[in-house]
Amino acid sequence: MLDDTLQSQLKAYLERVTQPFEIVASLDDGDSSRDMLALLQQVAGLSPHITLKTDGTDARRPSFSLNRIGADMKLRFAAIPLGHEFTSLVLALLWVGGHPPKVEPDTIAQIKNLPGTYDFEVYMSLTCHNCPDVVQALSLLAVLNPNVRSVVIDGGLFQKEVEDRQIMAVPMVFLNGEHFGQGRMSVEEIVAKLDTHASVRDAEKLSARDPYDVLIVGGGPAGAAAAVYAARKGIRTGVVAERFGGQVLDTLAIENFVSVLATEGPQFAAALEQHTKHYDVDIMNLQRADKLVTGGDLIEVQLANGGTLKSKSVILSTGARWREVNVPGEQKYRNQGVAYCPHCDGPLFKGKRVAVIGGGNSGVEAAIDLAGLVAHVTLFEFAEQLRADAVLVKKLQSLPNVTIHTQAQTTEITGDGSKVNGITYTHRASGASNHVELEGVFVQIGLVPNTEWLKGSVELSRHGEIVVDAKGATSVPGVFAAGDVTTVPYKQIIIAAGDGAKAALGAFDHLIRTSVPA
Repeated sequence: MLDDTLQSQLKAYLERVTQPFEIVASLDDGDSSRDMLALLQQVAGLSPHITLKTDGTDARRPSFSLNRIGADMKLRFAAIPLGHEFTSLVLALLWVGGHPPKVEPDTIAQIKNLPGTYDFEVYMSLTCHNCPDVVQALSLLAVLNPNVRSVVIDGGLFQKEVEDRQIMAVPMVFLNGEHFGQGRMSVEEIVAKLDTHASVRDAEKLSARDPYDVLIVGGGPAGAAAAVYAARKGIRTGVVAERFGGQVLDTLAIENFVSVLATEGPQFAAALEQHTKHYDVDIMNLQRADKLVTGGDLIEVQLANGGTLKSKSVILSTGARWREVNVPGEQKYRNQGVAYCPHCDGPLFKGKRVAVIGGGNSGVEAAIDLAGLVAHVTLFEFAEQLRADAVLVKKLQSLPNVTIHTQAQTTEITGDGSKVNGITYTHRASGASNHVELEGVFVQIGLVPNTEWLKGSVELSRHGEIVVDAKGATSVPGVFAAGDVTTVPYKQIIIAAGDGAKAALGAFDHLIRTSVPA
């Protein structure tokens, strides 16, 4: 299962294991069980601290549990964790083996002190780049708290279970048999959701902080670059973000950031955070800004949890999110056939019929990727022709299981009450209404800026973007903006990072000029 290079790397990692533990496999006579056994035999052979047993009695087969000798851990993989999940396996082995996790001490204490009993099931796919964060977070909870049980389930391996529970998007998490959440979630987010008093404590701590010289709202490429440039000026710098990394966390491949030949979004986001933490920057993650208050000596950013932060200047870099179609059925069947990430959720539609809404680069790339997995792809484009690059359009048109409809206005996503069963669209030239039967819809129609909370505070364009000048200044003195949330054209990571640096320099220049006494 593991080639010589991976075995060598894993053996080096397992040298950090200090406490003995068991891998207990529950197997049957199937090919997947044989593959799992081969993998586990390789793993166990790389460390004297690991004992492999094959007498497990779990109902999910194949699966295996990890448990430290003398401890009570409830961590199970109903999966062969390779692909994107190989790192999750490595971390689980290290944590169960006594190697300390790289998590803030406050978070570890919070996990250990969670009241109650928690039985988690997380469904993932091996091609999902959003899944490892959730898998690793729940694995950590199961290692640190004996009252937490976590089972990681590969939807491709247990397809009947996925169909019975009508799971059409990953990662999908159930807690004590009930739906808990879906999509990327960090360990801090999960713990905050479980610890109902955390937001009140956070609000009190945040409100008590001294004012900043520069407060950056948003932790994507623009926010991280702004933080680095501001902190290097030696001024008090803070970053408050709903999730550090922003939209980059949902990006699969990045191949156009100059000097970085190729990387993936989560790795790039981790590098942004590491670079920011290298300087004296106060990072306040998992905090959503709710209101901007100006007009006083200090600018205030009020948070959703009730806390308030104050600063002499503010840089807004809240980015953008996937644009929705806003037709009947989209919200009702979200994660029940309506999806926004073809890389994450595509494998769940293997052999089925799906649609892609959007004929730009994102939509055409999604249709090409899905065509290799599903039975048939129907692409809907509102305009008279596809807007994607010619090379992508040519590739799409060459695929035998793809149908393209241009001048198609989606009017409804239909379903049977529990999952998607089709799309209704109008042909704009003829006015004819048509219905296509299918099982999944992937929406790929661009981005919308995250500025609803800023209406009435700063000048916005008709598209909702923050209007900025050449230095990143907004209509309000002391307030700057950068990245996809602004009117700057071409929404690209490298442009957002440059804008963040520019806004920080603009804010620093503002501070110098306004601090001079009359």
